[in-house]
Amino acid sequence: MLFCKQVIVEQPLHITQPSQGETAMFKKEFRYGRPFTATDEMKRSFDEAGFVIIRGLLDKDEVGKLTKSVETNEAFSQHAFNLDDGAGRKSRMVAWDHPGSDVTGILARSARVIKTCEKLLGDEVYHYHGKLMMKNPQSGGKFVWHQDYGYWYQNGNLFPDMMSVFVAIDQCTIENGCLQVLKGSHKCGRIDHCVVGGQTGADLERVSQLKTVCPLEYVEMEPGDALFFHANLLHSSTANNSDRRRWAYVMAINTKHNNPVKKHHHPQYTKLDIVDDSALKACENYYDMTGKDFMNPATSKTIKAET
Repeated sequence: MLFCKQVIVEQPLHITQPSQGETAMFKKEFRYGRPFTATDEMKRSFDEAGFVIIRGLLDKDEVGKLTKSVETNEAFSQHAFNLDDGAGRKSRMVAWDHPGSDVTGILARSARVIKTCEKLLGDEVYHYHGKLMMKNPQSGGKFVWHQDYGYWYQNGNLFPDMMSVFVAIDQCTIENGCLQVLKGSHKCGRIDHCVVGGQTGADLERVSQLKTVCPLEYVEMEPGDALFFHANLLHSSTANNSDRRRWAYVMAINTKHNNPVKKHHHPQYTKLDIVDDSALKACENYYDMTGKDFMNPATSKTIKAET
């Protein structure tokens, strides 16, 4: 793995600009309500912008359940590790392979998540892994510009037919390091990635050029809002310099036809037992982590973690 260095770009590269006029025609924000079905309009927006935001994917009670699960279950803290951002700050993360049947697992297997991903990606999907991202007040580090497929590519996934679902546990604002995305950047294809601190980041020169043609958007979110985004969408977040934490639950999703061609630290195709959306509110399992298979960062070739 190469190491990135800061690059000052003097001459612009010739990059075809995404169809921003077309993208502007589509809604990027939708609101969850029951009954809920992912629509063709969501699919068009996802294809053009590389993401859709679904406001209120979880209601207040469901956010409370998710918060209780990640705050009170010692398994999450026991398996957590630090990621150095290359600038002296660190963020905490814990990852696991299979959803399980606790609150986090029920959400990951819920129709509102899985059926939406299947609509956006056009195939049966499975749970590639889950992550709890913890940016604590005054200490949480940045996440450098990257594409998720920039490192999932290394795992034997032949196609970028993958995505992430980022669910805000806390309010996510510019001040506490909300996600930033380059709208339409998923159309540029996979960019070379290299090591930045303990993370894997995209080539900085190419990112600089894409910023000139792909609008940068700050994705501010309320607890329970969700961002569904393509594996090639460039995204990052700044350090948390505020007095408020920024925790989020991220579900990584792969398609059945993209079953990895080699075994690695995340699972190959595993059929999901999808549950009704009502199952989340009914779930009282906060502590049984059976089957989740927490990640040992030492086995990953794409991060350099500290315990």
